[in-house]
Amino acid sequence: MTEKLLTAAERLADAVDACRFAAPVHTVYNPLRYAWPTHQKYIRTYGAAPKKVVFLGMNPGPWGMAQTGVPFGEIPAVRDWMGIDTAVGKPPREHPKRPIEGFACKRSEVSGRRLWGLFAERFGSADAFFADQFVANYCPLVFMAESGANITPDKLPAAERAPLEAACDRHLADLAAALQPAWIIGVGAFASRCAARVAEAHGLRVRIGTLLHPSPASPVANREWPERPLRQMRDLGLWP
Repeated sequence: MTEKLLTAAERLADAVDACRFAAPVHTVYNPLRYAWPTHQKYIRTYGAAPKKVVFLGMNPGPWGMAQTGVPFGEIPAVRDWMGIDTAVGKPPREHPKRPIEGFACKRSEVSGRRLWGLFAERFGSADAFFADQFVANYCPLVFMAESGANITPDKLPAAERAPLEAACDRHLADLAAALQPAWIIGVGAFASRCAARVAEAHGLRVRIGTLLHPSPASPVANREWPERPLRQMRDLGLWP
């Protein structure tokens, strides 16, 4: 199973590297390349068995997966909770305002801190969480404007988005075929829509749910984290 996931990730890395993006996109990071050893260890350690639930994010944050290669990869969560700490390289083109420092990065990925903190509080150990759950991102790329501002995949022009979505859709279908989840829970509405589209197009026998995105840009998340996501999981019948 891990070999299927690794092959799918390598295929995804190749496919998205072939995509081209124009202004306002200035710099693109692909952590499946320069942080591959970490991502590979994440899959080998925690993706070796079928899962009941796959949590699906949109794309990496600049201080999370961009630094560590792990989805929502807040450094203390990856290093101390998951026990993953490997060398991270550099992208071919580095944005001066978004340097890649790997596990030496001192910035916190708030979304990752909240999400992995929720899982740690609910399950205790990483092994207990990953026993029947997994976390992935729909798109592996980080898009930045010249200013360093983040650009999310849904803001790309349709002509640029189409080949990117084709690659990401195929990867999500491959991931679901390997892990055989009963549920894909989108972390945010965008990820849920992507999961629903892929499930319909590929005939996946999977249920789709939505978890509040933990972004600090969300007033609801700032007010209601972790109470809202706990309630959402309970209402889906997944975390009684």
